[in-house]
Amino acid sequence: MVKKKLILMKTLTTALINFILLFSVITGSFAQELRKFTGRVTDNNGKPVAGVTVTPRGMDVSVATDENGYYEISAVPDSIKTLTFTHPSMETVTASIGFYETIDVRMIKLGSEDIVEISLEDLLNIEVTTVSKSSEKISDAPGVISVLTQDDIRRFGGNTLKDLLERIPGLIGSTVYMTDRSTIAPRGDQILASSSHVLLLLNGRPVREALEGGIKAEMYQAFPVNIIERIEVIRGPGSVLYGSNACSAVINVITEKAEGDKITISGKGGLPGDFGGQGEIRFDKGDFGLVLAGQYLKRENWETDWQYADPTSATGETTLNISMPDEALGSYLGANYKNLRLMASYNQWDNYYLIPDYAFIFPAHGIANWKKGFVNLGYSLKAAKKWNMDFNATYTRSTFKTQSWPNTNRDSYEMVGEWTNFYNPTEKLGLVFGGLFNFFDGQEWGFTETSEKIVYTDANRYSTGAYAQFNYRLFTMLNLIGGIQVNKEEGIDLNVVPRAGFIWYPAERINIKAFYAEAFRAPSINEFSINFPQMLGNPDLTPEKVNTVDIAAGYQGEQISLGINFFYSQMKNIIFQNRDTNVVPAPMYWNGGEVDFIGLELEGKYYLTKELYAVASVLYQSNEDLDGNKDVTPLSSLGIKAGLSYAAKNGITASVFNIYQGKLGENYDTELNPSPGAYDLLNMYLNFDLVNLLNLDLRQGISCFIQADNLLNQEIWLPAWGLTLGTSIPKNRGMSLYAGFEVSF
Repeated sequence: MVKKKLILMKTLTTALINFILLFSVITGSFAQELRKFTGRVTDNNGKPVAGVTVTPRGMDVSVATDENGYYEISAVPDSIKTLTFTHPSMETVTASIGFYETIDVRMIKLGSEDIVEISLEDLLNIEVTTVSKSSEKISDAPGVISVLTQDDIRRFGGNTLKDLLERIPGLIGSTVYMTDRSTIAPRGDQILASSSHVLLLLNGRPVREALEGGIKAEMYQAFPVNIIERIEVIRGPGSVLYGSNACSAVINVITEKAEGDKITISGKGGLPGDFGGQGEIRFDKGDFGLVLAGQYLKRENWETDWQYADPTSATGETTLNISMPDEALGSYLGANYKNLRLMASYNQWDNYYLIPDYAFIFPAHGIANWKKGFVNLGYSLKAAKKWNMDFNATYTRSTFKTQSWPNTNRDSYEMVGEWTNFYNPTEKLGLVFGGLFNFFDGQEWGFTETSEKIVYTDANRYSTGAYAQFNYRLFTMLNLIGGIQVNKEEGIDLNVVPRAGFIWYPAERINIKAFYAEAFRAPSINEFSINFPQMLGNPDLTPEKVNTVDIAAGYQGEQISLGINFFYSQMKNIIFQNRDTNVVPAPMYWNGGEVDFIGLELEGKYYLTKELYAVASVLYQSNEDLDGNKDVTPLSSLGIKAGLSYAAKNGITASVFNIYQGKLGENYDTELNPSPGAYDLLNMYLNFDLVNLLNLDLRQGISCFIQADNLLNQEIWLPAWGLTLGTSIPKNRGMSLYAGFEVSF
């Protein structure tokens, strides 16, 4: 079966390359097409605006709107992607062209407090920045990408970043027994006992953990969601531009900017005893902007019985009543002055860990604490008319500690220096290239019964890399994409990962995307160096490799967007904990695993009206290892998500969203504790804008809300992943009901 899939992957890759070459030969000699655009410019009241200058970006020609707001501009090369609309008394507007021949825009007066309502079409086909590190429409982005927009967030609510991510197509919320109790798994990929195949970005900058290589639990549970503008997710490899860990997904959390002065405060409380609050401050003065945000959430301890196998007990098992805390604190700072940017974030989370395999020997359960600090300093420079540079220095520090055995204490950091270039030598060609240097350092230690400190890890490593990616508009209907990253990890041979593909526009509003991409995950400090009695590091490890083919089709309409994507991913050289003493002298990290994934993704968004909105997605995937074992990750093959929202003009918003995950295979059934089964995670959100609803003459914003999580009150247990199969640990206690308020001024 694996060999057949490998043959299929090679066949698809060969066909993809041949297709690109064939189109290059056929169309390479075509002359650049010229296009004509017409449209109308109106103000926020729908009245025509005369004298607006309409300019194709990158050209020296322009036209002006007539007394009725109409314009017509001809002889525009097909490589031009944007029109700019300017007027002495109006805010400047830019509009993406795509395939459209008629482009209408709405403008507002300079200094006006009015807000231009974004069109339904722009809500569906918004601009993204993650795929190419620069702005482009979703339909033009060279990757399989989904976006959770600000409209999605406002309609459906959410307490945590993980709540938001679980609503995105292809992403599944999961857990691990100890070090990464809150994880996100894309496309069924949870091969590792952490989310190390997912790269998390904050405004495009990596937020990594160095010691184990991928822990993000505190970010998922504590980061202030009130500051999030949107979340962009690339499903599939992203290592060409983003390096290690970008194997199955790249998640880019994009925060709001300091646009205008504003203070917002909110608070909530609920059953069975939860409470929390959020705050945000924005300050905008000339070239200086500042954003501050914070979030605190404490859930009442979850009291439950947990069982583990105990050969020393007469019954062969032991039952404990455990009390699981869930307390999170997060903060964010963003500041900018002209071309200089500063970001900082601090997040911490307290929860519970359980290690059933060793619980009969040691007190292998208790409270765990995660902390992560993040700082980035960036500077943008315009080197030439068609050449922009970006410089970034990033520092991320992560700590982790457990209350009892194995008495783990971790402290690690990563520093990244990166230089990125954006060069557009012609209207048809865009280049992104750059270089980076990473330095990792980390320690792990514990204590003996006499409180003597034992150091298990104390090591550091460095890596360097260079990357380049091009996007070439061969002609109006075809974009070619290619890229490569060359990286060198300390003590490891030079590593190269490529990507290639195309975007074909067979008709207006329709795009066909096909990509082949490779990715890698470098071994972490612990995987190289740990000296723990139950697990040793291996200095001979080499990076994990991922090869993926994506073939996608999308439709972007005025009120609806639809997408379908087929993927095949081969994960090789997987690093795992080898406990087979016939192969290794002692339990240690080892290369050698291989798993193939094949799947289908469907997603759609539909604005029946501006008020009524529906969203849905489906993921079906299967996986198999070299030995023919199927369902080798602790995730269901089938996941279905659907939401419905109504945002009335009078200020009432009512929304429901359900996440369905199917049953796992029989190999995950348990004899002790509830078996992981199928579940529906149904959430409800109601918001009342009191100023609008009651027609209050106030400049302040006042609203109240009701939120119900897990409305069906299903207690969810998941596999104790990373340990012996057949054990489970608690993940979701059941329904939580909140009521709260928000005031802004």
